[in-house]
Formats: sequence, structure tokens, C-alpha cells
Amino acid sequence: MADIYSKEKRSEIMSHISGKGTKPEIILRKALFARGFRYRVNVSNLPGKPDIVLPKYKTVIFVHGCFWHGHPGCKQAYVPKSNTEFWINKIETNKRRDTLTEQKLLAAGWQVITVWECEIRRVKNIGALLEHIIRQLSYPQ
Repeated sequence: MADIYSKEKRSEIMSHISGKGTKPEIILRKALFARGFRYRVNVSNLPGKPDIVLPKYKTVIFVHGCFWHGHPGCKQAYVPKSNTEFWINKIETNKRRDTLTEQKLLAAGWQVITVWECEIRRVKNIGALLEHIIRQLSYPQ
């Protein structure tokens, strides 16, 4: 199946997709802030520039997009029908980088929590998701 856009138009569309300050990140940050948590955002001196850093708890939170990070079993983590080889390589590279980043953070003594975009988009579950995160903060594994 061919893309409905030209290669140039598709490139332009993709260039506007931001990796920082996404809607799922903002929803989670607001929920954490409302519960009294204070954090830093995209700390550049930590591996992977984590989306949310809770220094008091020595914890970082990554909010991963299901498509871009290949969320297993998620319907949003599909491989496009055009340029399939490129996308498979892109997503696998992202997953390898995520693993390496997590290993570096763990080795430096940080707790790493990964939250998937689909978990946040189910707004009715944000309370349960927040409770799960808070339990992890209280009792690091």
C-alpha cells in the first residue's frame, strides 16, 4: 500500500512530531504535581534525558509513545505498511537505546519507571496509574 503523501510531505509531517512535552507527559506531570510531587523535566545530564525526574526519590519516569517504542501487545504499536523495513529498523533501534539508557540509569543508582502512552490516554485509569507509580516510589524494587 502506497503512502497517500509524497515523500517530501511525509517528511514535513514527521518533522513536526515532538519528543518533549507531549500530551501524555503533561497529563502525568499535572497529576503528579496535584499530588504534591515536585520534579524536573528532561534533565540533560542524565542518560536519555528522562521525561520526569523525581530527585527526592532518585527516580526517573519515561513516558513512551506506543508506536515509537514498540509497546508489546498494544494496537498503537503497529508497523506501517509502507517503508516497512525502515520502520522496523527505527523502532528496534529505539528499543535497544531504551534498554541501554535504563541500564545506565540503574547502574548510576536511579530507579526507572516506564509509563506507556496508552496507559495515560485511558484517563479513567490515571488515578490507578498514579497510585501504582507512588507505590513504586515508596518501595523501590
